[in-house]
Amino acid sequence: MKNRFKKFCISGFALLSVTVSILVIAEENIASLRQDTPLNAVNESPAPLQNASNKDIKRGRSYPMQPPVIPHKIDNYQLDLKVNKCLSCHSRTQIEESQAPMVSVTHFMDRDGNFLADVSPRRYFCKQCHVTQIERSNLIENNFIDIQHLLSK
Repeated sequence: MKNRFKKFCISGFALLSVTVSILVIAEENIASLRQDTPLNAVNESPAPLQNASNKDIKRGRSYPMQPPVIPHKIDNYQLDLKVNKCLSCHSRTQIEESQAPMVSVTHFMDRDGNFLADVSPRRYFCKQCHVTQIERSNLIENNFIDIQHLLSK
């Protein structure tokens, strides 16, 4: 038993060493908004923040069950325990006037699957899952192919 544990520890340490070595080598080739600044250094002149896309056009999703992205700016939106600015357009009572899509019915379910009259507290903070987009070219090449595209071939 002791020998097996010893071999396991030694092989685990060797694997960890190889993994760390690969990460150190790969760190030099990571495409990021940090430009050429190493991950363990402070960038003295960071890239400027970019403006969020404000086209208000629904975007496709990259994978099944991906939360939809926010197609407009949300700068200065109040989103706290007392106010959720997103619901001023996306709530069930406002969608006719705002013409915005209603939040998914899954957002009205509690953890036990019971439907509530209002958005569930666990789904109240929209920016946990939904993000705005910026208009920019990809940092790295993306060769993702959607399953529907694969099935249609």
